[in-house]
Amino acid sequence: MAVKIRLSRAGSKKKPFYRVVATDSRMPRDGRFIEIVGRYNPTTEPSFIEFDKEKVFKWLACGAQPTNTVEKLLSVVGIREEFETNKSKLR
Repeated sequence: MAVKIRLSRAGSKKKPFYRVVATDSRMPRDGRFIEIVGRYNPTTEPSFIEFDKEKVFKWLACGAQPTNTVEKLLSVVGIREEFETNKSKLR
């Protein structure tokens, strides 16, 4: 099973917010997911970005692939760089 870390849309029409989820890559965008690992709200100023660092590290260590958008969000928050520096300790 190929696991992806990606955005799942929620919210009403023209007022989206997103859950960052770990899911099987074959599932639809807003379909079933394995675990919620964060939240993202682009409509606020500044954008609200929140991750559960332990859950993200767990899924990245297991081989989950983040989408391009989630990769950028992880870089903005600084989690991606922290994971790369601590990669050997997590395995």
